[in-house]
Amino acid sequence: QLQLVESGGGLVQPGGSLTLSCAASGSLLDYYSVGWFRQAPGKEREGVSCISKNGASTYYNESVNGRFTISRDNRKRTVYLHMNNLKPEDTAVYSCAAKDIWFSASMCWPDYGMDYWGKGTLVTVAS
Repeated sequence: QLQLVESGGGLVQPGGSLTLSCAASGSLLDYYSVGWFRQAPGKEREGVSCISKNGASTYYNESVNGRFTISRDNRKRTVYLHMNNLKPEDTAVYSCAAKDIWFSASMCWPDYGMDYWGKGTLVTVAS
């Protein structure tokens, strides 16, 4: 049984940076492709970025491409989302999710059907 816990959210000014962490427990992280998703107030959940089991392949939503970087350290059982040049429209609850499946960009679609989810961490971008 895999458990995921996000951390690192908070209030940041536009143009600032923030790094989120997704800590896994219960199983080796090596088995899972992982994604970051977000849901802004009044909007549907959207995929932000996803990463393959070994970190070799990644996907970024065009809205964050060039500003965000996803990475993972399987020995630490942690996936990271490094966010730079944050914008007010990045404000959302960010959640990580995992599935024991080989990587595909389609797993970053919000209706793909990830098996394990964290409870989320709130990122607020405002002056």
